[in-house]
Amino acid sequence: MKFIDEIDITVESGKGGNGCVSFRREKFIPKGGPDGGSGGRGGDVILRTSPRKRTLYDFSFRNHFKARNGSGGEGNQRTGKDGDDLIIEIPPGTVVINADTDEIIKDCVLPAEDFVLAKGGRGGQGNTHFKTSTHQTPRFAQDGEPGQHLSIRLQLKLIADVGLIGMPNAGKSTLISTVSSAHPKIANYPFTTLIPNLGVVKPRWGGEPFIVADIPGLIQGAHTGSGLGIRFLKHVERTRFLVHVIDASMIDPDCPLKDYDIVNQELAMYSDILRDKPQVVVLSKMDITGSEAAADIFQKAVGSQRQVLRISAVTQSGIDNLISTMARFLETADGNQQKNEF
Repeated sequence: MKFIDEIDITVESGKGGNGCVSFRREKFIPKGGPDGGSGGRGGDVILRTSPRKRTLYDFSFRNHFKARNGSGGEGNQRTGKDGDDLIIEIPPGTVVINADTDEIIKDCVLPAEDFVLAKGGRGGQGNTHFKTSTHQTPRFAQDGEPGQHLSIRLQLKLIADVGLIGMPNAGKSTLISTVSSAHPKIANYPFTTLIPNLGVVKPRWGGEPFIVADIPGLIQGAHTGSGLGIRFLKHVERTRFLVHVIDASMIDPDCPLKDYDIVNQELAMYSDILRDKPQVVVLSKMDITGSEAAADIFQKAVGSQRQVLRISAVTQSGIDNLISTMARFLETADGNQQKNEF
């Protein structure tokens, strides 16, 4: 399925029904008063976060949504029927933005959350509501209020506990396929991953499962849109913890922190949130000849800045240690959050 993570749509709530001009006409009641009913309320446009939705793909086929109008009032003081609300399902993690002003309207994170995006117009009052002691035969009624019309931009940010980041072809897709049941495309060329992949990691020793996102490779200038650019940097913001994957076989002895610095500079230039997000460095492909020596050079250069782990997806070396490190961090973060809430 094609991955759609940003799309513009228009929504329109229903118009309120018009009020009715009517007079009571019955036998033996020659001077029946006004009895026009009010119009019904127009339907609302409601956004609902649904766990069943994972992408914005459906919106590529339909980009205009309109709720039903309210019905007009009728005689005998009968109120018109309200227009049906229109419910639009979106995946959790969708940011709703006013396309005209770039103002964030709503950040839809929680599942099964409803948000009224466009309120339906109020129904107009019938002529029975305008009867007074001095004006007993009003021959007018109120029109229904128009619905709201909005142009909005839906922007999907994946929700994951751990984000795998790094340069293209660093081994992120291989890693996520090793620690979870995800099956991303894996090949020996850059930009194999063109869409973020999610995988659920279940620690072998028990404990709460967590979600890992394989974010497509970042290159220098990504924060300005180079390569796959800012289209995917926004997905990293949702994660609670970053795993920076570096191909140990590609570490330059003369500049061991080159790829590490490039990626971290792009994170920092994109937002302070990404700059300050907790991160552990994972040196991958340790089964390749010469990787141990390169890893020693890198670890000496990075010093105590970051925790550095060494793994090989081929031999499974260090995989359990990486999973336990991720699980421990998430458990600690949850505990700190609970303490802060009380």
